[in-house]
Amino acid sequence: MADPIGVAFDWTLRVYYEDTDALGVVYHAGYLRFLERARSEWLRSRGVAQSQLAATAGVLFAVTEIDLKFLHPACLDDELRVSCRLDELGGASMRFSQDVVRIADNQPIVRAQVRAACLAAGTFRPQPIPKNLLAELYR
Repeated sequence: MADPIGVAFDWTLRVYYEDTDALGVVYHAGYLRFLERARSEWLRSRGVAQSQLAATAGVLFAVTEIDLKFLHPACLDDELRVSCRLDELGGASMRFSQDVVRIADNQPIVRAQVRAACLAAGTFRPQPIPKNLLAELYR
């Protein structure tokens, strides 16, 4: 099995009008959606669909910490690469490093550190990451 720690996953997106403010610049909260989508696509690339986690494993992941550094603006029609790298896999949480980069000029836009906790779907209490889910992450 391949160790997922330290391996970067990249996902690309285009900035649409709905992502921007009146000046055509990505609204700061929009980056949270971009980061979330990249983490979801990282999980999907490992064979894990978040829509199935609660139903089959009885768990979900919730962001418990996020540290964002806004470096440059992204604008309408920019194509962005959002990376997701698992830095730490704990018993009940995962810590990611994520970057948003404008593809045209390789300009760093946002850097983020994100911790997501594994929670029981019914109670929202912390729970160990299920062994079968860990097996999927390491495949």
